Amino acid sequence: MVIQIANPIYDSVFKYLMEDERIAKIILSALLKKEILSVEARRHEYTNGQRDKISMFRIDFAARVKEEDGCDRLILIELQKTWLETETLRFRQYLGAQYNNPENMVGEGKHKTEALPMVAVYLLGHRVGDIEEPVLYVNHKSYNYAGMEVTKGLPDPFVESLVHNSIIVQIPLLRGQVNNRLDKVLSVFDQTMKDRCNNQVLLVDENRYAGDQDMEYILHRLLTAAADSNLRQDMNVEDEYFKAIEERDTAIMNRDKMIAEKDLQLAEKNTQLAEKDTQLAEKDTQLAERDTQLAEKENQLVEKDTQLAEKDMRITVIGTELAEQKAQMYSMIRKMYQQGMPEESIAQFTGLRVDEIRELLRKDEI
Repeated sequence: MVIQIANPIYDSVFKYLMEDERIAKIILSALLKKEILSVEARRHEYTNGQRDKISMFRIDFAARVKEEDGCDRLILIELQKTWLETETLRFRQYLGAQYNNPENMVGEGKHKTEALPMVAVYLLGHRVGDIEEPVLYVNHKSYNYAGMEVTKGLPDPFVESLVHNSIIVQIPLLRGQVNNRLDKVLSVFDQTMKDRCNNQVLLVDENRYAGDQDMEYILHRLLTAAADSNLRQDMNVEDEYFKAIEERDTAIMNRDKMIAEKDLQLAEKNTQLAEKDTQLAEKDTQLAERDTQLAEKENQLVEKDTQLAEKDMRITVIGTELAEQKAQMYSMIRKMYQQGMPEESIAQFTGLRVDEIRELLRKDEI
């Protein structure tokens, strides 16, 4: 039978769920893949009381776990859950607070020198990059200079005090496939089971968990949460907050899109202006080349005019000289003729023809 349970991705529901010690042991045991003998929520519980930036919920647990060798040890489990993508710095800041907390140190007497081994668990409402695994275990190992793994003497309290393991759960990748105990426990976070009309509710087939007392107990707790008016009001507040966040993010995205489009248009205009400037520069260069060519042609014309003027001057000079010579020749011919020299003798003396001599004398008579 399909039942309606409260969606544990909501901070208020998740807090209500993890406040139950039995459920905390069930979920943490499945995550750590170890038997948890006892678990206790630390007296400092950090929740997202100020919803001004992002939803992040955090609970710290002190858990006594049973190791493979049969012994048990006390560890610190820092559980952080977030709906939205957040900066890594926020997670690091919370981890730093744990490392700095004197209550996480153990030992005898006044001087506590050993820190509780810590495991950080991240329940993310978003995906991490291109990682396809819904649950990712990040465990540290120790190596020598040659790159060989060191196991002798480990785990050591000093080493365990300075490093920690992490478990990352990508809730969007929980898609109803149950292959192991952890998948089954985390299936109550599977957002593909959300009611289409109400994100605060998951529609779960309780027959899938028949006979599993732990899962039946978790479902009962979530079923009770769905009927709790105070929790429903808290979920409404979260919905209003995230609606405002989504509207803000949408407005920011639209603004950024408009800015990007305007930047693109400005870039295109700048490119066009640059092309026009290049074209104008090319035209100016062409005009400058034409002006240079015209100037050269003008210089050539001036030189030609100068040469022609010089030629005209030389021709004038030559003409003047010829005229003077002709006048002298005429004067000489006239004198010889007046002195009675025959025309044939004058022609022979001057080298002119007789008819030319007669023509000159005839013009003189006229």
